[in-house]
Amino acid sequence: MKVSSLSQEQLRQSLSGAGLNFRIGGFVFRIRSSLAAVIDGLALLYADYPLAPHNEFADFHVEVRRPHGPRRWFRPQVLFFFDGRPWFKPLPLKHALAMLEWGLNWCVYGHVNQYLIIHGAVVEKDGYAAIFPGGPGVGKSTLCAGLVARGWRLLSDELVLVSTADGRIAPLPRPVSLKNDSIELIERFYPDAVIGPRIAATEKGTIAHLRPPADSVARAEEYAQPGWVIFPAYESGAATQLTTQPKGLGFMRAARGTFNYHVLGLAGFQALANLIDTCRCFKLIYSDLDDAVAHIARLEPPSVATRKASAP
Repeated sequence: MKVSSLSQEQLRQSLSGAGLNFRIGGFVFRIRSSLAAVIDGLALLYADYPLAPHNEFADFHVEVRRPHGPRRWFRPQVLFFFDGRPWFKPLPLKHALAMLEWGLNWCVYGHVNQYLIIHGAVVEKDGYAAIFPGGPGVGKSTLCAGLVARGWRLLSDELVLVSTADGRIAPLPRPVSLKNDSIELIERFYPDAVIGPRIAATEKGTIAHLRPPADSVARAEEYAQPGWVIFPAYESGAATQLTTQPKGLGFMRAARGTFNYHVLGLAGFQALANLIDTCRCFKLIYSDLDDAVAHIARLEPPSVATRKASAP
């Protein structure tokens, strides 16, 4: 059963009551909320996601709701609860959907250690994953959305999950977080996109979320081989430049953007070293999304590039 199989009233009743079990990638999230912004957002952005039975074990139990007391009415706020406890400072009520999305990210990067987790976006085509490490403002989510618009499979917008067992990339397809000018850019670039409501005046500016393609959600158990690690840098007015990066530099830059490298210790070092050794590493400077997507689409898989490099 998918989220879209429920009527709006059924969805509201379930979320407001005991909660619903959403299967997202390899995890089950039990989500509760009676807030209209959250219910409407889940109905729109998670329509294609499968629901797990209520009696199935849930990896994470979360709730987004208003706090009690006078602040409920004066400057209304919202809290994110994990296992029945609030974990973050309250945000304005109008940021409820954004708080849920940020909280779901935190659930994974704060508690999951069977993967090395890199802050970055990742997409896949023909079995190979293109990884875009980086924090806010480097243009990784815009690139991610642009590649999805051109047929790449969304694996994740924010968290790159590298298996410590075999080095493959685990999918965690969730809505792509677009910010400020990139919202209108993707609306023009991707006419079929389903984009949620604009949420203004967050700490990241105005944000909106792009619904993942149904195919990406359906293939959420299909791992990908790492192919390229590309460090993006959006620069207004810059010509597209895709240049090879030394692997040592790629390792250091990627390590700075990990969430649990220090927790995993030797296993984290080995996972990252194997990832960089397997992949081709690049730096991408861009301002024109169409041109950047075209440059990435022309990249050869590592196996082909290696054969050419070793040919006499």
